[in-house]
Amino acid sequence: MSVMTSAHIVRQRLRRVPLSVIVVSIILAVIVLLAVFAPLVAPFDPNKQTLLARLKEPGFSYRGMTYWLGTDDLGRDLLSRTLYGARVSLGVACLSVVVSTIVGVSLGMVAGWFRGWTETIIMRLVDIMMSIPAILLAVLTVAVLGPGFMKLVLVLGLTRWPRYTRIAYAQTLQVSNLPFIKASELAGAGAIRILLHHVLPNIAGPILIVVTAEFGLMILMESGLSFLGLGIQPPSASWGSIMSTGRQYIERAWWIVAVPGFGLFLLVFSVNVLGDWLRDQLDPRSRSR
Repeated sequence: MSVMTSAHIVRQRLRRVPLSVIVVSIILAVIVLLAVFAPLVAPFDPNKQTLLARLKEPGFSYRGMTYWLGTDDLGRDLLSRTLYGARVSLGVACLSVVVSTIVGVSLGMVAGWFRGWTETIIMRLVDIMMSIPAILLAVLTVAVLGPGFMKLVLVLGLTRWPRYTRIAYAQTLQVSNLPFIKASELAGAGAIRILLHHVLPNIAGPILIVVTAEFGLMILMESGLSFLGLGIQPPSASWGSIMSTGRQYIERAWWIVAVPGFGLFLLVFSVNVLGDWLRDQLDPRSRSR
């Protein structure tokens, strides 16, 4: 009986989920799975060059092997490079969001809890960081430090933390005045324990909304930096570097730009739609509108 009741509850909840959210969730899941299992799915080595098959159109066959999405300027299979490029873009975006979330939320909770000079220093630093365009700061920092996977993760993560800090700061100010927080203080709980066990769970909803919005932005920023030659370096594949290579051949080999560009569009679009739905579910004010 309980199993039937649970199944009924699940069906009822699924009916409340818009069709668009279900579709983009499936698209996002497929992209993530293809990226994770790229070594098993990719038909070729992404860096294997076949100069006799360079700039061939999708569906081209050579020595009994089919290049379903065509080849690039060095005869490398575009399907394989796109799959491996998805791993890079998702990896950079995930790690960058983790870095910016940890830094931003920690500083925001500290500023909102301790107040005083700590609050002044942190929030003025946030104002300074937000007055500088993030993409410009990222370009300048990468140009100084040099390209590389981990450098790119740190640069992107450390340029986007102020948004998390502002959200965490405002939410901490609200939660810190609630009765159960005061009761924890009277019971002798320390500041770190209160912040981690009581404040953080109660501000997680707004932070999750920011995470979904920032995730898509991180993907675009990584692709943009790689397109400019400041991100992932050849021969490693990333969507931005693939499109950068293909721009000079766009008239005769449009697929080099179109394939990773379409993948980038699908990924960011799916994340944004899912993020908007999560915002509506987690923010009562948006639901009331």
